[in-house]
Amino acid sequence: MYKYKLTIKETDKSDLKNVMELWNDGEVMYYVGFPEGLNITLDKLEGWLSKVNSSKYTKHYSIYDENIGYCGETYYSIDRENDLAALDIKLFPKAQGKGIAEYSLSYSINEVFRNKLASKAYVDPNPLNKKAWKLYEKLGFESKLRPDFLEPYETYLEITKERWNR
Repeated sequence: MYKYKLTIKETDKSDLKNVMELWNDGEVMYYVGFPEGLNITLDKLEGWLSKVNSSKYTKHYSIYDENIGYCGETYYSIDRENDLAALDIKLFPKAQGKGIAEYSLSYSINEVFRNKLASKAYVDPNPLNKKAWKLYEKLGFESKLRPDFLEPYETYLEITKERWNR
């Protein structure tokens, strides 16, 4: 687990420049299909932020390390009808391989399960993103058949509240 001080906070307007840098970084966004980054503007991010954190069922968090500064993001969105949380995490390369992703994604999973927002959560990593797969396996996610109500995609890894042991 991570040995330095991390701050994981609900993203607010003061974090948007950092989120913009993250999303516009082609290396970070490569495995989600944007090898040149999103080319997103602050104006668009402000509109996005007003929607994303307006509900307890969707939360976006900014991750800061005492030495590195802004590291990246973690996120959850709850599908209440299907009792399922979608999860995501993205980190700058400078923050990868240090345990920050494990700690931060665990934070989002704990928020979902502790607040009884859903009884299961999923991620759908790019099949080529070996680092992501290693993280998800370490956290206890299992490969399952993708539910029909989700958009078609080739991967689906799930963890249940019962399987989560942190």
